[in-house]
Amino acid sequence: MTTICLVRHGETDWNLKGKLQGRTDIPLNEAGILQAEECSEYLKSFVWDALVTSPLMRAKQTAEIINIKIKVPLIEMEEFLERNYGDAEGLTLEERMRVYPDKIYPNQEDQVSLRNRVMSGIEKIVEDFGERRILLVAHGAIINGILANLSNGEIGSGKTKLMNACISSIHFHQEEWKIENYNQISHLSCYNN
Repeated sequence: MTTICLVRHGETDWNLKGKLQGRTDIPLNEAGILQAEECSEYLKSFVWDALVTSPLMRAKQTAEIINIKIKVPLIEMEEFLERNYGDAEGLTLEERMRVYPDKIYPNQEDQVSLRNRVMSGIEKIVEDFGERRILLVAHGAIINGILANLSNGEIGSGKTKLMNACISSIHFHQEEWKIENYNQISHLSCYNN
């Protein structure tokens, strides 16, 4: 059985302000660093074989902090870059609603391309690692896209709000994917005070 633990990156200043980040390369803020440290502390009690990350700074920083205690090979994969939101990147929700009330953002990566890119990355993980336990640090739209695809749209894109540094787990066994859990935040002090 292949197990993939999906970790959303820690908080950034743009997350805090509600700005759409997309491919804009924003670092973690202090809260995001703490969230990554809490992920590392929680995840160290499990056995992992590799850690895959999006190359964007916020995901890579989260992965590097997690890997301080996990100590497994760290691999960057372009397939898990955040969705390109085109002309809406950098805008807050209020600004997006005012400028694009139809939620159609010019120059945005379309859903089909996003799904194909991300699921091809998941297939590559299964091919490369087989029946191992993999951590994957990525972004909200990426993880939601995976969850939507594997649940036939029951959860994920447009339905599930993923918190920064949340954990979701999926398994591939006997040619079938199963979602074990999603948006787990019990390891994060910022949501459990």
